[in-house]
Amino acid sequence: MLKPTKPGRWTQRRTSWLAATMLVGIVVAPQMAIAGEGGTSHIMPGANGTLVDLPPSSPGGFFKPMYINYRGDASATVPTAAGVVANVNADANTLALGGGYGFEETVLGGGHYSVAAFLPYTRLSISGNSAALGGIRIQNTVSGIGDLTVVPVMLAWKSDAWQYDFLMPVYAPTGSYELGRLGNTGLNYWTFDPIVGAAYSNAKAGLNAAAHLGYAINTENDDTNYKSGSILHLDASIQQILPLGSGFFNVGAEAWYFQQVTCDSGSGATLGCFKGRTAGIGPVLGYIQPIGKEKLLFELKWLPELETKNRLNGDYIWLKMVYTF
Repeated sequence: MLKPTKPGRWTQRRTSWLAATMLVGIVVAPQMAIAGEGGTSHIMPGANGTLVDLPPSSPGGFFKPMYINYRGDASATVPTAAGVVANVNADANTLALGGGYGFEETVLGGGHYSVAAFLPYTRLSISGNSAALGGIRIQNTVSGIGDLTVVPVMLAWKSDAWQYDFLMPVYAPTGSYELGRLGNTGLNYWTFDPIVGAAYSNAKAGLNAAAHLGYAINTENDDTNYKSGSILHLDASIQQILPLGSGFFNVGAEAWYFQQVTCDSGSGATLGCFKGRTAGIGPVLGYIQPIGKEKLLFELKWLPELETKNRLNGDYIWLKMVYTF
């Protein structure tokens, strides 16, 4: 069994742990985040914040199921597929299945190249006061496939304790969408989200940190003639890794700041610019269990929104599992 008082063995096991955590990828959002049309976006806190979300830096595959719950409300009016609605309450539960593969060949000066894809299934319950119906309260519950996330480019460069990343998630409008329906599991437009970042791992101390900056660009929703503005988003985390039983326990925190930097536009943007913002911080717990040459990782985090504008305000709960092979 690992004893933390022996730095050599600690470093050896930490190397194995890092090899496992690198074999993971970008996750998929359940369409209930940040401003824009419906007060939503494909980009959400918790999707790319911790070490288990880093691009792979060694060859191999991974399978990554995830559960996400979001509960939020907003007293202000928001534009939706059912028109302008106020006093919105929403509860979204999403199961996302996905995985990816890291190739042996390196590119661009030693960059490790990998790809990934994720597909969500969402159950969304939402209600609000319809402006078109004179403030009458309307509600809807809808379930279905959400928007597919494809990551055709994930690059990671290793340099001693540092890793530098570039990712290009693409969100495709594969989810269920109906004009006039309050609440949809798809957003009916594409999002392109280039991300750059860095991660640091002190193998001797077990201290790990990561930060990633992205810029999400949306296309227009052709059914509503609404183009949601672009989003600048920053996710950062710090985690302490400790030996526990035959594996490793980690505890830490994740923080984020998302800011819509361009206005909503198009003939359907009846509320004007409608720039949104969200920020918050929350705890992260995790565990990694080696299984021969493979690894099994778990992560649980609670991310409450502490400051928002022009969007729902609520809490995210994430449960992630990663099996590497």
